[in-house]
Amino acid sequence: MRARTGSSMARALTGVCAAAVLTIATGTGISAAQPGSIQERLRVLLDDTVRGSDVPGAQLVFTERGGEFRITGGVGDLGTGAGFPDDAQVRIASNTKVFVAAVVLQLAGEGRIALDEPLERYMPGEVRGPGGDGAVITVRNLLQHTSGIPDYLSELNLESVDALRRARPPGELIGLGLARPAEFEPGSRAQYSNTNYLLAGELVHRVTGVPVGVEVTRRILLPQGLNDTYWPLAPVEQVLRGPHARAYHQFGDARVDVTDIDPGWGLPDGAMVSTGADLNRFFMALLSGQVLGPAQLAEMQRTVPSGDLRRQEEFGLGLFGWVTSCGLQAWGHGGTMHGTFVYGGATADRSITVSMNQIPDILAARTGGVDLDEVVDTALCSV
Repeated sequence: MRARTGSSMARALTGVCAAAVLTIATGTGISAAQPGSIQERLRVLLDDTVRGSDVPGAQLVFTERGGEFRITGGVGDLGTGAGFPDDAQVRIASNTKVFVAAVVLQLAGEGRIALDEPLERYMPGEVRGPGGDGAVITVRNLLQHTSGIPDYLSELNLESVDALRRARPPGELIGLGLARPAEFEPGSRAQYSNTNYLLAGELVHRVTGVPVGVEVTRRILLPQGLNDTYWPLAPVEQVLRGPHARAYHQFGDARVDVTDIDPGWGLPDGAMVSTGADLNRFFMALLSGQVLGPAQLAEMQRTVPSGDLRRQEEFGLGLFGWVTSCGLQAWGHGGTMHGTFVYGGATADRSITVSMNQIPDILAARTGGVDLDEVVDTALCSV
């Protein structure tokens, strides 16, 4: 359930086998790919990515005002050789955090949450331990990863199928993070921590009296018509509802199908399911002011340095921001979990999402010569 990985890992993502296939969505107004067109340029880049990598396959979805197209490469199912379905659903991992942050900011716009108030005001007694003090840590600290609370994931061993499929409640995971010494004083710097968003989910529940997944659904998914996006019902819902590729993870020498899992051990930091098309539409709606009021969107886009030399992005409130090669301010997040790697970027006018059905090998990526940042940059800077 990690964040957008940045250029150092993206360069590892070189691809596997079958050539990329371009599908133009009907009725969108985007013409068929021509030599030199953005569709053709992205098809070549994705094909190179899949051909040189250890991942079985990938799907790229590009959306802009008035059009959309999809490109698939490699295979979506190693057993049958089938490709990615056109509207493939995928576990979007840490992209979930953007939805959660947007709900918190909506509540801030309604006067029900103040970003710079301590958590103790809303969650009395819940944030206590060596890892952090709710009397000092603010709502903004959670959303911007400046809380200093350690990441609970460092306390888990998920390198076996049994461990991956054993759900843990959010309270237990929060406890793992708070039991470790804090990484730094709140607000002094930034460091990505999934524990922050488990707490953000609990914050929404405390303030509204409704689980965060229900709030995301009624406040964002339904109003925006994101019909292929949902919050799974843990622990019973282990199979994706719609068409999807199979998801794989390398456990030692064995590549294992991990498609059907209980996402309940993550939830607010990375459990949602979506499609590339829906995810693109969400980011464009968010950045064009359809999800948040102007003041709240401006808060979301106030950034601080990530403090991570591997990243080109800075941290906003649930969003990461960076500048493209053509000078555009771009936004996104990204996500990684067992069997899933989701990468992309967006402006108010266009968005791209690349989904892979296995986490790419980092070492292979560094030598593969294809950079997913280049794929995203090419899409956002196309004319």
